[in-house]
Amino acid sequence: MDAFRRLQQNLFSGDEEEQQQEDDLLGEYQGLCNLSPIQRIYGFGACLAAGLVFMLLSLIAFVRPIKFALLFTFGNVAAVGSTTFLIGPTQQLTMMFDRVRVLATAIYGGCVLLALICALLVWPELYPFCQKIRLRYVCKGF
Repeated sequence: MDAFRRLQQNLFSGDEEEQQQEDDLLGEYQGLCNLSPIQRIYGFGACLAAGLVFMLLSLIAFVRPIKFALLFTFGNVAAVGSTTFLIGPTQQLTMMFDRVRVLATAIYGGCVLLALICALLVWPELYPFCQKIRLRYVCKGF
């Protein structure tokens, strides 16, 4: 139990200046965003589990590009967003757009967006062409 208490202190304690800045940002909505440390860990676990389930389902739906892209994207976003429960949305965004991590964040966001665009806009246009090619090769075999 002592180890859990130390983990809780390390995860949820911050400088007074950071706390004051967060209080200023939240303002009147402070009461709506309060979660106990246990609730934060439960939220993190549930969101991470949902993300992993979506990613595993995307592997099953791999042959269907639209379903794969949607499930994989939602899984990744849920898994990355799960850490928001632990450190808070403000700290999460601050860390993601830190000078060192901004390139990785941009590449990740671009790849997620590109996967959705390809699956939702490009694949429906490309699919009939692929079907014609497949039929041609199948018919030549007979």
